[in-house]
Amino acid sequence: MTDTAGSIGVPDFDDENVEQKKSSRAGRKFKNRGNLSRLALFCRQIVAELRKVVWPTRSQLSTYTTVVIVFVVIMIGLVTAIDYGFQVAAPFIFG
Repeated sequence: MTDTAGSIGVPDFDDENVEQKKSSRAGRKFKNRGNLSRLALFCRQIVAELRKVVWPTRSQLSTYTTVVIVFVVIMIGLVTAIDYGFQVAAPFIFG
């Protein structure tokens, strides 16, 4: 770090004190609370985050569900075909 005179290695400000002040304030904030109030705060934060979620509409949800089901059916068919192919090929290779 450099200061206005261009000295290298001299910190512009004391990073350790700033971090210590932040952590002590945050620690004090939650040390005085009981377990029940911490749980209530946690639940309020969960509800606040869920309100930020952009929920899909019913038509979007049905479209997404259909795409997933079709993809799974295709993958099941592919794995079944490969498994049947190995089952038929195994006697020719090892038998």
